[in-house]
Amino acid sequence: MYQLAISREFIARHFLIGGDFGHENFEHSHHYRAEILISGDSLDQHGYLIDILALETALLEILGKYRDKVLNDLPAFRGLNPSLEHFSRLVWEDLRDRLELTGREMTVRMWESATDWAAFTAKI
Repeated sequence: MYQLAISREFIARHFLIGGDFGHENFEHSHHYRAEILISGDSLDQHGYLIDILALETALLEILGKYRDKVLNDLPAFRGLNPSLEHFSRLVWEDLRDRLELTGREMTVRMWESATDWAAFTAKI
C-alpha cells in the first residue's frame, strides 16, 4: 500500500463544554498541527497517489477557516464540543468533499500539543 502525508500548523482558540474539564472549560489557545495521511493500492498515470499540491492547497484553505478563530463560534462546531475528535472528523469531511479520493483511505490526525492528538480514519 502506498502512503503520502502532509502536515501544517496553525493556532486557534476554544473552550470545552458539557462537563468539568478544569482549565479546558475556559477559552484558551492551542498550537494545532493537522496531519493528513492518504493510503491506497495504486498510483495514477503520473505515479502519484494524490497530487501533493492539490492536497496542500485544499488543506490550507480548510485550515484558514479555523486559524486565529474561536472554534466554539464557528458554524462547523455549532452544537458540538470542540474536541480533537470532532475537529479531526470535520477536517476529514471537508477534505473528502474537495478532493478526488475514491478508493483511498484518509486519516486526519489533529494535534493540540507535541504529545496529544486524536484522529479520524475512513475509506472513501
